[in-house]
Amino acid sequence: MHEGVFKAMSDPTRRRIIELLKEGPQTAGQIATHFAHAQPTVSRHLAVLKAANLVVDQRDGTFIIYQLNTTIVQDWLAWVLEHFGGGHGDETN
Repeated sequence: MHEGVFKAMSDPTRRRIIELLKEGPQTAGQIATHFAHAQPTVSRHLAVLKAANLVVDQRDGTFIIYQLNTTIVQDWLAWVLEHFGGGHGDETN
């Protein structure tokens, strides 16, 4: 799981998409307005985020609404903090 998440989070555009989706669900078109990239490029970034299970989508009529998969984001952040957070387990300061 973590390898796909690291790959997805390695790109600044995808990190920005995650930030945008923290504000709430959005369509690809809404997300694309925040970038100079063409919408197909944003859609490819969304596909990578979906493959890593960081975002989920739901069809609403002719629109696809994207939102954060907060469970995966929280699991990944907890793993990162556990392995790279700088804490030293049971040691006290």
